[in-house]
Amino acid sequence: MKSSATTVQQYLQELPEDRRMVVEAVREMVLHTLPEGYREAMRWGMISYEVPLERYPDTYNGQPLTYAALAAQKNNFALYLSVYQDPEQEARLREGFRKAGKRLDMGKACLRFKKLDDLPMNVIAEAVAANPVDAFIARYEAARGK
Repeated sequence: MKSSATTVQQYLQELPEDRRMVVEAVREMVLHTLPEGYREAMRWGMISYEVPLERYPDTYNGQPLTYAALAAQKNNFALYLSVYQDPEQEARLREGFRKAGKRLDMGKACLRFKKLDDLPMNVIAEAVAANPVDAFIARYEAARGK
């Protein structure tokens, strides 16, 4: 379900109401806990939380660095987080899911979920809040060998 929406509002409006409610709830939590300096945008057919090019233009593809993203996909919802770049953060996320009794369905950066109740929102909020822009950029540069 890749979207061609150019704004977050267009994206939300094109979703069926039941799916929009889930995306809006996760989006509200992300916006509430997102460290200062990131910007919400539409990129790659999903809601993206990124480092603006004005802040950090030296990216490998000329696009803003994506910190997190949120999408309603064909068979599930997806929340992309950059926790894989930090083993401690990833371990906290995994432990948070375990303690909450929730099943973690995660690829490298993608948390897949079918309904809002599948997410321990406090654990997700902690993961979103854990990376100020400067720390995220430093990790990106370290990974690129800069």
